[in-house]
Amino acid sequence: MILLFQNASNVEGRHQLIKKHKKKSSSKGSPGYAPSPEEPISQSPNYPPPVPSDPSDPPAPEDPNDPTNSSKNCIFDVTSYGAVGDGTTDDTAAFTAAWKAACQVESGIVLAPKDRVFTITSTIFSGPCKPGLVFQVDGVLMAPNGPDCWPKSDSNKQWLVFYRLDNMTFTGTGTIEGNGKDWWELPCKPHRGPNGSTLPGPCNSPALIRFFMSTNLVVSGLRIQNSPQFHMKFDGCEGVLIDKLSISSPKLSPNTDGIHIENTKSVGIYNSVIGNGDDCISIGPGCSNVDIEAVTCGPSHGISIGSLGVHNSRACVSNITVRNAIIKDSDNGLRIKTWQGGTGSVTDISFENIQMENVRNSIIIDQYYCLTKACRNETSAVYLADVTYRNIKGTYDVRSPPIHFACSDSVACTNITMSEVELLPYEGVLVDDPFCWNAYGNQETLTIPPIDCLQEGMPQKLAESSLYDC
Repeated sequence: MILLFQNASNVEGRHQLIKKHKKKSSSKGSPGYAPSPEEPISQSPNYPPPVPSDPSDPPAPEDPNDPTNSSKNCIFDVTSYGAVGDGTTDDTAAFTAAWKAACQVESGIVLAPKDRVFTITSTIFSGPCKPGLVFQVDGVLMAPNGPDCWPKSDSNKQWLVFYRLDNMTFTGTGTIEGNGKDWWELPCKPHRGPNGSTLPGPCNSPALIRFFMSTNLVVSGLRIQNSPQFHMKFDGCEGVLIDKLSISSPKLSPNTDGIHIENTKSVGIYNSVIGNGDDCISIGPGCSNVDIEAVTCGPSHGISIGSLGVHNSRACVSNITVRNAIIKDSDNGLRIKTWQGGTGSVTDISFENIQMENVRNSIIIDQYYCLTKACRNETSAVYLADVTYRNIKGTYDVRSPPIHFACSDSVACTNITMSEVELLPYEGVLVDDPFCWNAYGNQETLTIPPIDCLQEGMPQKLAESSLYDC
């Protein structure tokens, strides 16, 4: 038992994430700093600090003979609960049994050991559990091989769900395999019909990993690949630390967002590499205080805020920082997308020290986002304000202008700041003029290409503020 504990990965960075963090100014040198794709971007990002304890009430020293001593973690190896790990046998029951046992003790570890391939079906790992629970995958954890092998009684919208947990860690040196290929070939997928259209037929595909209504989470170290749909979703969570993940699916795998968050606050995403067929990181409604640093995206659809305001809904997003990142071979770079007819606001957004390489739509605000040609013009929109692009450099795909600000006819985008933005064609010599519509802001330095269409100051008429307060 001692040897097994010593071999278990030591979970780093278990932090009680604070509920709100302040936006940080760049600490990577001069404003002209831009990392090259070859150099490490960040050696040690500043994690949200732990909640300090009361200095007037120091903790009592631990008794080494106390059986409840938190340093004596209990390891619940799934093979001890009947898991075979041969890649064929259904090991779901063993995982749920190990989870239930670990849930009852402090700092329990559910261990899927290395050199094994464990197949489990759609499962909800629910709490509440004792604090400090660790789900550690050092081998391979695999979903059933496509829709034909998916149990008819299981939800085909999600695979692994972690529900109502606090102070839980998902980590390890292993791989989470989604077996998504056959899901990508369902008729409804956007590449199955002629000219990128869809065909009638079954459509639901499971998200691989979902955290729901949970707090103070750490996800680190894992390789997550070939998801049928989104690789990882956080919904209704607060206090999330994501570090040193590798997420990968083919470039043409549909709807395989890397990390998606919605209605989630106080998030740090660091030191991760994501390549997939949709958004690298997508930020949905109800998110605030999100810090993204030292992430490499590509191929992908870039880092997206949205889409927001669908079906005339209210969407509130604030205090989002993306810094020291690389985006390459992607259909979009830094994107904010909203539907017409929505309300709410997107405010205090900072993109800083971003290296682009062959990126289409490198910088884009699209307030006319629509998946069909039948979308109606609407008078209301999600209000965008205080968006900063600082030290964004590299190359763009000349099929689209490198900068595109398409703001609502009736609700202007305001306080857009451009500084040290230099984007050149990846191939050829064409430098397309940026596009602006109803966009207001200022240029701290001249951009390449010049963005003469960005209007100075503020619009003469502002929209009714009550529709956009969050």
